[in-house]
Parts: sequence; structure tokens; C-alpha cells
Amino acid sequence: MAYCSVDQARAAGCTGTDGEVAAWISAATEQIHRYTQQFFEPTVAVVVADVAPDGTALLPRRVRTVTSVTPLVAGDDAPSLPSSAYRVTSADVLGGVDAVHLRWGGYDDLIVGAESYNGGWRGLFDRWGAEQARISGTFGYAEVPTLVTQACALLAAHIQAKASPSDADSTAAPGLNVDDEGNNVKIEDTADEETTPVAPSASTGSTQVDALLVGYLNRTSLIGGI
Repeated sequence: MAYCSVDQARAAGCTGTDGEVAAWISAATEQIHRYTQQFFEPTVAVVVADVAPDGTALLPRRVRTVTSVTPLVAGDDAPSLPSSAYRVTSADVLGGVDAVHLRWGGYDDLIVGAESYNGGWRGLFDRWGAEQARISGTFGYAEVPTLVTQACALLAAHIQAKASPSDADSTAAPGLNVDDEGNNVKIEDTADEETTPVAPSASTGSTQVDALLVGYLNRTSLIGGI
């Protein structure tokens, strides 16, 4: 996953081989995830969200489709809920929020506790007392927004510039792989798997990039989910 091309990053100031520039782009993309708490292209992932008393689970990513919802119950393997037991709303719709609304109804007479005469899935969820749910599906924007592409290119160049050691630093840390100009040309791509929660960040490290991305911040992540 990358939100800008190698050429776009070069135009913003990145230097090095295509592989080296791609690594800086990967680092920038990961930092954008941390800052915005969003994916900017459709991504298959699993998230865990807190469930409010009214059954609303605010999602920490723009949701496109949900394939399974499983209540997290300590010491018990709860079954995935059928689609009749919840509904999904998305911020793709003006005025909407990214959320799964549990206790929506439905029943299954073959599941103990979820029978129609026992209150169905809503009654079972109440008896479980689950405070969180694991949600699998596809998350992210349909297309990478232009400002995000620009931000990724600028941030890749910014991260490279900050990581490039001076001549003195290069001498003090001979383990760094640097070119003749003192640029650090080797970094590890330590991007987490998409299903791994990413801790939020207060800034990308660049005020210019922060300003480009501020309109894409997922503020619901501060309330629910991870």
C-alpha cells in the first residue's frame, strides 16, 4: 500500500534508487495511518471496537463492507452474528458515521439463547454483556484523495531529510548505510500488517503535511475502537 508514486516522491525531494524511495514512501504511508487513523484505499482488515450501551460500535476506519461481527466475550467463544443482528453506517454518506449498530434484531432458533422466544440476538447480546466486538471487512476510501497523495510525497521527502545524518553522525555511527552525500540510503520497512492496530499520533512530524491531512482525521477513533 502506497499513497504516492516514486516519481511523485522524487518531485517532492526524495532521492535514491527506486527501492530506496519506495521505502521512504512506505514509512510516510505508515505515519499517515497513525496520524489520520484512516486507510485511503480499500483494505481488508479486522478491527476491534468498543460497544456503547445502546449497541453502537464506532469504527476506527472508513467502513466499506462488513463480513463478520463477533462479540468479544471473556472465556466464551461467541458465534459471529448474522447480518440481521446489526446494521452498518458509513461516513461515505453525508451526515453518516462509520459504525456497526448491534442489537438490530433477528433471531436464530438453532442457537441457544438467540431463539425468537428468548429475545433473539438482541436478548443474547444483552446476556453476554460484551463490551467489545471484532469486526472483519473492507475499510478505507474508494480512491486515494489528491491531498493525501501530495501529503505522502512531501512526508516521504521530509522523513528522508530528517533521517539523513551529517558527516559527524555518519562517523559516529558507522553502521549506517550512507551515500557520498551523507544520505541514509537504507531503512527497514517495518510497516505493521493491516490487521494490527496502529497507535494514533498527534502529528506526522511535518506541520505542512499535518495541514494537508487535517480534514481527513478520524476523530471517532478518540471515542471508540482502536
